Amino acid sequence: MELEGTILRGRDFEPIDGRVVLEDGEIGAVEETSTDSDNIVLPAFVNAHTHIGDSIAKEAGGGLSLDELVAPPDGLKHRLLREATREELIGAMARSLQFMEQAGTGAFIEFREGGIEGVETIETALDGQDIESVILGRETVEAMEAADGFGASGARDGEFGAERTATANAGKLFGIHAGERDSADVNPALDLDPDFLVHMVHLEDLHYGRLDDEETPVVLCPRSNLVTGVGTAPARELLDRTTVALGTDNVMLNSPSMFREMAFAAKLYDVSAREVLRMATVAGADIANLNGGVIEPGRDGRLLVLDGESDNLAGAEDIVRAVVRRAGVADVTDVVLGGS
Repeated sequence: MELEGTILRGRDFEPIDGRVVLEDGEIGAVEETSTDSDNIVLPAFVNAHTHIGDSIAKEAGGGLSLDELVAPPDGLKHRLLREATREELIGAMARSLQFMEQAGTGAFIEFREGGIEGVETIETALDGQDIESVILGRETVEAMEAADGFGASGARDGEFGAERTATANAGKLFGIHAGERDSADVNPALDLDPDFLVHMVHLEDLHYGRLDDEETPVVLCPRSNLVTGVGTAPARELLDRTTVALGTDNVMLNSPSMFREMAFAAKLYDVSAREVLRMATVAGADIANLNGGVIEPGRDGRLLVLDGESDNLAGAEDIVRAVVRRAGVADVTDVVLGGS
């Protein structure tokens, strides 16, 4: 299989006229050559933080505080999750996952509530879909063992030392929310030596010092943070210190569209369009140890094709900037998740 057009090649997304050659689901070659195609070919997105189970409660809880919305065990989302039937949860999640594929997401990292049953529920919703999942179980070590790792709610909710040890012994991924409401739980989260941190809105000088030394990756969720009123993460300072990825967070609060997340981040943060596109693709892949997120030989053939001559994108002078700040689902002509 070959895809032609303007290829956003490598980690710097260098626009070249050419083609991507896919062989058995892998990028076999990236060739610079003349082409008549107006398509734009880029890596499929990696949504680095989701709560897909919340698909059952879209736009619920307007006006509630963060704790009222999501704090375990009695925040609104947890009550709605308990009240929903398994069939309702599976159906709602499947539709969100289908939308994510259509909107160019090739992989996602999910914090999955509900223990082992919660992990099994989203696995059922994923059946027959091509999107790649990294599911982090919550609440119990058994959920971690049934999943791809453990996703901790935050150090204010528990110590998580035993869960961290068990996850490390299993060779799996450990992520934790930190610095969302305030800075009090950042040091305890860092003390767990996590594979990545989520949110990191409220930081102090000592936290920057630790990030300078430890370089723990961070996932930012700018739309979610604004909806819940917790503030704006210091994206520039974080990017200067470590790997930073992008996630859409709770489906109850925001659509799981990486187009919307990128455009919002580009206009909110003091970062370049290339940095935002890197946050939405290869940075998430690096955190999750995935082989996608970038167009290079040997990488997984998970690609997104946009119509560069759509009414929305035609005439763009800076293609990367247009992809990040302007492109949307209507510009998608193909999502290739495996090269077939």
